[in-house]
Amino acid sequence: MDHNTLEEHEHRDDVGSKLGMWIFIFTELLLFGGLFLVYAVLRAKYFQDFHVAAHQLNVFIGSINTLALLVSSMTIAMSITAIQKNQKKVALILLSITFFLAFIFLVNKYFEWGLKIHHHLYPGSDLVLTLTHGEILFFGLYFFMTGLHALHIIIGMSLIGVVIFKVKNDKIRSDNFQLLENAGLYWHLVDLIWIFLFPLLYLIT
Repeated sequence: MDHNTLEEHEHRDDVGSKLGMWIFIFTELLLFGGLFLVYAVLRAKYFQDFHVAAHQLNVFIGSINTLALLVSSMTIAMSITAIQKNQKKVALILLSITFFLAFIFLVNKYFEWGLKIHHHLYPGSDLVLTLTHGEILFFGLYFFMTGLHALHIIIGMSLIGVVIFKVKNDKIRSDNFQLLENAGLYWHLVDLIWIFLFPLLYLIT
């Protein structure tokens, strides 16, 4: 065993790394769980206002984004299997597809937000201030929750970018893929949050 290999083994803590990621995921679930609870309470209180405001959202774009995230969750899981089997090229292709689908999600979100802003349907706009209290709350929650989720997408893309770089340079291999596994866990979290956001905001009107 050469010196570099020995040093690498001395400083790796896969169990601790995975445990840290699970703790992080738990705190994120608490955060979004609290937001979902707030949304549910306000929706019950202002049912009719939320019903009217929800019709302003684009279900088609939301569906495309849901599909993109579901497929990306599958590709990043497949990339872990590929790296375990020493299929570096396959893993890189799958990770690149995951990154591309995340980019598609953000582009769709950009156009969706852009349309809302173009029609002055954003918190604090003169038009929104003329709406009912429940509709104002709905648009506030919509922009905050989807904006926070989009921030998680950007962080996930950065993490996947780092993983792609490390796989390319053999820093992530079949015997050392904890970072890729943690990136996969994080990406599944991002997907899971959207699976709740999409029906709450777009479908249950």
